[in-house]
Amino acid sequence: MGWLQRMPQVGSPVTQLYHVDTWGQQRLILLVGLGNPGKQYVGTRHNVGFMCLDEFVRATEEMSGWTMKKGLKAEVSEGRLGSTQVVAIKPQTFMNLSGEAVQAAATFYKAHPENVLVIHDELDITFGQIRLRQGGAAAGHNGIKSISQMIGEDYGRVRVGIGPKSPLEIDSAEFVLQKFTKDEQAQLPNLTREVNAILTEYVYSGQLPNETRNFLI
Repeated sequence: MGWLQRMPQVGSPVTQLYHVDTWGQQRLILLVGLGNPGKQYVGTRHNVGFMCLDEFVRATEEMSGWTMKKGLKAEVSEGRLGSTQVVAIKPQTFMNLSGEAVQAAATFYKAHPENVLVIHDELDITFGQIRLRQGGAAAGHNGIKSISQMIGEDYGRVRVGIGPKSPLEIDSAEFVLQKFTKDEQAQLPNLTREVNAILTEYVYSGQLPNETRNFLI
């Protein structure tokens, strides 16, 4: 990889990030899909980040297959798209500790927070919408809160709407761990296709527009 590279000691926030360019003049982007590990969580709303990043890796021939890296507490895929080195990770720490894996990967690959892009579910956004933004607060999402505690708030977000809750009285923690409805499942290929386009555009342009996209057909 790069000089001075070593496996990080996970746990200390923000200050452990190096600022040495691992890949020389080459730009590096760290893509993070959020979710919970384990078969029981596959297909649940809270795992939409895993789902979208899985499709990006599958559809992008330059990306390698997933490899578990215990030192990073994440499954990792790597590839080169044009002049950009892309590292995709799926934290295996469970959602509330996602920041441990992100901080470890950011340190190991020398990724600056502004070159980190996180794909995650967002209960306050209606299903069918995807909102993009650079930086900002956690808005009650524990995975995002954990990441911000570790690397600050300057990273980008692809916020995939999974709301509103139905029924309204259901506990939010229970709702996000449910599987998508049949109608929603029929739209998931459109969702992953749109996120794939967003990630590809981001990799090649280096820019994340502050905008909302719709994928329902």
